[in-house]
Amino acid sequence: MSKANKSNKAIKYRLYPNDEQKVMFAKTFGCCRFVYNQLLALQKQRYKDGKSHLSKLKSNEFATRTLKKDYDFLKEIDKFAVSNAVFHLADAYDRFFKKQNHFPKFKSKRKSKKSYTTNFTNNNILIGKNVIKLPKVGMVKAVIHKLPKDDWKLKSVTVSQDSVGNYFASVLFEYEQEDIPSVSKSSTNAIGLDYKSDGLYMDSNGNKAGVHKYYRESHKKLAKEQRRLLRKAGSKKNETKSSNYFKQMRKVNRIYRKIANQRLDSLHKKSTEIANQYDIVCVEDLDMKAIGNKGFGNGKATFDNGYGMFLNMLEYKLKERGKYFVKVDKWYPSSQICHCCGSVKKLDLKDRVYTCDCGYTGDRDHNAAINILTEGLRILQSL
Repeated sequence: MSKANKSNKAIKYRLYPNDEQKVMFAKTFGCCRFVYNQLLALQKQRYKDGKSHLSKLKSNEFATRTLKKDYDFLKEIDKFAVSNAVFHLADAYDRFFKKQNHFPKFKSKRKSKKSYTTNFTNNNILIGKNVIKLPKVGMVKAVIHKLPKDDWKLKSVTVSQDSVGNYFASVLFEYEQEDIPSVSKSSTNAIGLDYKSDGLYMDSNGNKAGVHKYYRESHKKLAKEQRRLLRKAGSKKNETKSSNYFKQMRKVNRIYRKIANQRLDSLHKKSTEIANQYDIVCVEDLDMKAIGNKGFGNGKATFDNGYGMFLNMLEYKLKERGKYFVKVDKWYPSSQICHCCGSVKKLDLKDRVYTCDCGYTGDRDHNAAINILTEGLRILQSL
């Protein structure tokens, strides 16, 4: 019998709160931001005074006993939202101490993400046919497009509001997942992918995957709305922002949101197609931020195709299917090696055709994809 492991999975639902519920969400977002900033200020002051750093539990105790006593409005919102705001700051400090992130910053009312997390206990959270029950908020109208399985345990809910003004609930579940039998490492159903800035990738079979440049396609419309935004009162530095400014800002954000959704949908479809079709996928372990550097002159194209997100999707989808996702070192000279004879030839970025003394002539990216596949299979066999 296969062994079962505990795993987590979240389902994100669109919420449609009424006016009263929107007010409660706004209060909760603001209170969580307030608690986060208060704790951050306290930790920084203790450091200046030479005192020890407050632990996660001590910080939560300060928030529940001191802050709630001094600020009555904190009692109006869900208690778990306050505790989770404290825990998020503690996690930010942990990542900073481990050199995984920058030092925590104060959260801005305008710029910081509007969200809070609440925990499941005593059936305080329920998912109905077209509603979600949330603590202190009640039944909120929602689009329940997908239901969890009967054996899934509800753990928490993160409520958020995007820059356009839409509300979402990301519901986290815990479930027992049986170990999926892995495919054979010697499977011949494998493919290598080489990144292409003018598309998405070139595979080892010679096929080029093209994607829409959604940002470029919407660039004229976006520029038009941004010019309108610049003419609103509040666009200049230190100028009070008017209501019309925020209305226009939402129009701009709506375009950005559509671009992001189009890109996300396209990448999900492409990554699912590859994950279903192949047992082994070999790619280069690229630093997309470095590739999108202004010095290369292709920053917009790099970030518009979303190749980094595509690889992340591909990795977890292959893992869910018991298949292999192999990363080849970014310094491996895949573009310089002839896949036929193995000789090395240095190429400039402008050289798009690989011509070898052995007689091979072909597309530079196709040659690189074949080398990535060969090297990836070698790495897989050595594991």
